[in-house]
Amino acid sequence: MDTAIAIIVALAMAMCAFAQNISYGADNFYRSNNVTIQPISFPTHYQTTVGGNLFYPKTLNGSTSWPAVIVGHPMGAVKEQSANLYATKLAEQGFVTVSIDVPFWGASEGEPRNAVLPDLYAEAFSAAVDYLGTQSILQVDRERIGGLGICGSGSFVISAAKLDPRLKAIATSSMYDMGTLARQGLRNSQNIDQLKEAIAEAAQERWNELDGGEVQYTSGTLDHLTANATSVEREFYDYYRTRRGEFTPVGSAPNLTTHPTLSTFTKFVNFYPFNDIETISPRPMLFISGDQAHSREFSEDAYSRASEPKELLWVPGAGHVDLYDRTELIPFKRLTEFFEAGLA
Repeated sequence: MDTAIAIIVALAMAMCAFAQNISYGADNFYRSNNVTIQPISFPTHYQTTVGGNLFYPKTLNGSTSWPAVIVGHPMGAVKEQSANLYATKLAEQGFVTVSIDVPFWGASEGEPRNAVLPDLYAEAFSAAVDYLGTQSILQVDRERIGGLGICGSGSFVISAAKLDPRLKAIATSSMYDMGTLARQGLRNSQNIDQLKEAIAEAAQERWNELDGGEVQYTSGTLDHLTANATSVEREFYDYYRTRRGEFTPVGSAPNLTTHPTLSTFTKFVNFYPFNDIETISPRPMLFISGDQAHSREFSEDAYSRASEPKELLWVPGAGHVDLYDRTELIPFKRLTEFFEAGLA
């Protein structure tokens, strides 16, 4: 009887995920007949290599300097998940765009794989500015380059923009402040003792790896959905573990995707992307969040600290992951307007 019930529950979950996949225009792997895409790679300031994709309209006139936008993927994802979609949609509107894999993930260099180092994540955005301002495929206006971060990359692009005024306009979508998340959890759900325990566990894992043990991974998306999974866990599972957004980069494995290494995850504890966010002004900032998003606290916090010009845009009825790929909910028109004005 227990086995039969388990099968029924699993089938119900699968049917629910399928129903969600076809609602609100979920289209993570969208491709446009009007946009050229090509893989690229470029060095960081620290002589590592970032992998990415370059997008531009097929009608692009090579004799003109063009505005550009760098797009970062959700934390634990790769550029094929959400970032390529945003980059394609903006390229359709006349921008040159680059989607990047942050270091240690996807096509970018770095060992161990899936490691956390937020300073290098931010550096990837500045390295993309370097690339756009010097590459010969297209002529990009060095004074008209912006940045867009989805989920965790929202905090990485803000961190980059504080130190790199070449990023002239900054937008985030469904932003996570990975520093606050590591220190306090969602909605302050983690206390100081739990934080100390997590730090001690990560430090102990360093001994394990030095002694020849296998690299261990933490957090990320559930590999298998269980009956007692939380609503947030189900939300991520529906994207990362179904045909809606599942993607395994070359050299990785399905059971490793989205999972950072245990020994490095606590590097986020020292990450404070919103400190001094006001120094980005007078460059414009746009924070986009679903009004139903479990992550809305992070966009509210960043907006409250930022100086003008700034905008906090609520997407009615949208949750956190909805803004990864649901094309009928993502405000691409507003993003286009924002970058057209900010990169004028």
